[in-house]
Amino acid sequence: MKRLIGLSSRVLSIVAAAAVAVGLIGVSRAAPAQAAALRVAVVNYALLLQQSPQAKAAVAALRAEFEPKQRSLQAQAHALQVRQAQLKRNAATMTQDQRDQAELNLREDYQDLARKQSEIQDDVNTRRNELMSELQKTLVQVVRTYAKQQHYNLVLADGVIYADSALDITPEILRALEAQPVPHQAPK
Repeated sequence: MKRLIGLSSRVLSIVAAAAVAVGLIGVSRAAPAQAAALRVAVVNYALLLQQSPQAKAAVAALRAEFEPKQRSLQAQAHALQVRQAQLKRNAATMTQDQRDQAELNLREDYQDLARKQSEIQDDVNTRRNELMSELQKTLVQVVRTYAKQQHYNLVLADGVIYADSALDITPEILRALEAQPVPHQAPK
């Protein structure tokens, strides 16, 4: 279902870009004098999400926030593996009740570890979504500000199948993003 929604979203983006293009063709035929003044640009949004200092700061903040928790889980997993190996080595010298109790404790501890890993992964996903939302707002704001300052009438991002490199303002937007202060985000 999610894939279908994502697919329909991409199809709508392409249809919207095509409608804009058809509208631009209509404008250029209807009013050649106005079409000459029409300024259109393209932004590689995916590239901005990867290379902007704000995106790199968001990734670093996410890493700093969750790396200690991940290391703790790895240490717990290693301790469980050591206990499992000890149980395997000592199983012959243990009574059946001791062996059963040790196996039960080990299983419960593995289940507890899996639950903690799942909770941390949920926390990571939630925090990543928060950071991405903030980042997208920043990117849109910078693109809009740049477009207004440079007197662009239209800036396209997703859904563009082809654009001449002369229309690509991504490097300029990256420079504008680099000129902005990068927020230092404290872990939540």
